[in-house]
Amino acid sequence: MTNIRSDLPRERLIFALDVGAGGLAEALAWVDRLKGCVGLFKVGKEAFTIHGPDLVARIRERGARVFLDLKYHDIPNTVARAAAGAVGLGVAMFNVHAAGGRRMMAAAAQAAREEAARLNKPLPLLIAVTVLTSLDNDDLWELGFRRGALEAARNFASLAREAGLAGVVASPREIGAIRSACGEDFVIVTPGIRDAGPVATDDQKRTLTPEGAIAAGADYLVVGRPIRMAPDPEAEAERIVAAIARGLKARAGS
Repeated sequence: MTNIRSDLPRERLIFALDVGAGGLAEALAWVDRLKGCVGLFKVGKEAFTIHGPDLVARIRERGARVFLDLKYHDIPNTVARAAAGAVGLGVAMFNVHAAGGRRMMAAAAQAAREEAARLNKPLPLLIAVTVLTSLDNDDLWELGFRRGALEAARNFASLAREAGLAGVVASPREIGAIRSACGEDFVIVTPGIRDAGPVATDDQKRTLTPEGAIAAGADYLVVGRPIRMAPDPEAEAERIVAAIARGLKARAGS
């Protein structure tokens, strides 16, 4: 398996490369600018739809690692083929959506293992999205869920673990419940990282500070706009890395 879990705080910071309108050059400029400050670059739907697999290849050519955040959610056979394709791209991490169900997740995990063995490539971390951080309990009830965000995220995480996935994407508010249900070796990737100040055009609802999320048990933090919109993005990334280090220290002492 790709060894991307590290004691180095920097390796735990994932920068959300959610850019597309400025062209491939803009996206790669962010990689060149931040590759010494963060551990992975998240390529999501916007960037991948506009720039395609070439963006992933260009990031890897620069010696940086990729979290492919496409949240595959379809019938098991389709998602299995997509998972094999992600392995072929050489990404370090990719995800499916847990709402696709246990069979879909298990099919993705099996396909990823088989493709990694066939290509003699490292197996990426395969994780499942639980409940988007833009949703709260009212949103879930409107969608017909019988459970609130915490219970839904914990249930999705348990299904992902049973399906053979390495971990989940979950809000910082659900870390403790997921860690308790799924164990210390289960990877938790946490978006929705915010400090006290507002972020322009923000749609995150279930948030926590970087230090608080790591202290609560997160393994990786996904941060985009707070870094991208900062007056000095490199300095902001380093500030978050320092907060991660404090969170790890607090967690070790608890």
